[in-house]
Formats: sequence, structure tokens, C-alpha cells
Amino acid sequence: MKGSLDNTLKIRLKAMIIEECDIEDISPEEVADNVHIFSDASGLGLDSLDALQISVGLQSQFGIRLPDSKAFRRHASTINDMADFIQPE
Repeated sequence: MKGSLDNTLKIRLKAMIIEECDIEDISPEEVADNVHIFSDASGLGLDSLDALQISVGLQSQFGIRLPDSKAFRRHASTINDMADFIQPE
């Protein structure tokens, strides 16, 4: 199953982001699947240091390594993008 169709995987990703970035007052269910996670619309308030934390979380929790910032931007801009990268089919 493609990752963007796997609600369990997407909830795990959202929970990982919230935990790794020490975000309070937001639950995984409140994070949109198709909104750029670094935009104001996401409600997450993420910055470049959070990108590093998310990258570390992807590696430790999912075994996914994104070697550079271009790869990160390509595969981690939305929850759906991350889920599809982790679980392509």
C-alpha cells in the first residue's frame, strides 16, 4: 500500500515530528497530510533546526536517511510525501 494511503504510517510520522521538535498543544490528528510542514498553514511552527530533528527522527524510527537538504526538501515537504518515500507501494 502506498504510504500516503496508510493512515497508521501518517499518524506515526506526525507523532514523530511532534515529539522530535518538542511541539506542544497540537495532536497528530490536527496536522494536515498535504500541507507543507514548514509553512504557516501547517500550524507546526517549524524552522531549519526542526528539519534536522525530523531527519534524525526519520533515520532512527524508520531507517530512512536523507543525505542532504535537497533530498530532504524533495521527500519531506508534506506528510504524504514522507509517507510515500518511506512506503512507495
